[in-house]
Amino acid sequence: MFVLERFVRRILAELQRDARQSVQEISARVGLSSTPCWRRLKEIEKAGLIRRHTVLLDREAIGLKECLLAHVTLARHVGTAVDEFERAVLAHPEVIECYSTTGDADYILKVVVPDMKAYDHFLHKQIFAIAGVANVRTAVVLREVKYDTVLPIDTETP
Repeated sequence: MFVLERFVRRILAELQRDARQSVQEISARVGLSSTPCWRRLKEIEKAGLIRRHTVLLDREAIGLKECLLAHVTLARHVGTAVDEFERAVLAHPEVIECYSTTGDADYILKVVVPDMKAYDHFLHKQIFAIAGVANVRTAVVLREVKYDTVLPIDTETP
């Protein structure tokens, strides 16, 4: 297990804030010189704490106006039904998040599409086509109150 000492937590917080920063910028912000900061960055990457570097796009600005939460219930959880469903979900870029859940639904999918017609097509041609799907209830997102990818990291504890 990788130890998240204070400087590592500060580096991670800085990377979440702006991953395009240079090592020199990060080191100045976390209170380390460049070489120890660079060394910790390499250790962080080697330990697998960083999944990938990416850019957050404004979905509406690129034409993905509708955001929907699909609550999916499978008919049964035997055989290959779960694996088949999860493989299918992974293959569709409209699904940007998928969670296996407890409660009324087996899965909650976050789906983004240009319009409701595209969602209707997605449901009928993709999701309902999966053999194990028994029911889908959809919640339409009216507005995003909070959307963030920053994980809460305690940067003050030693």
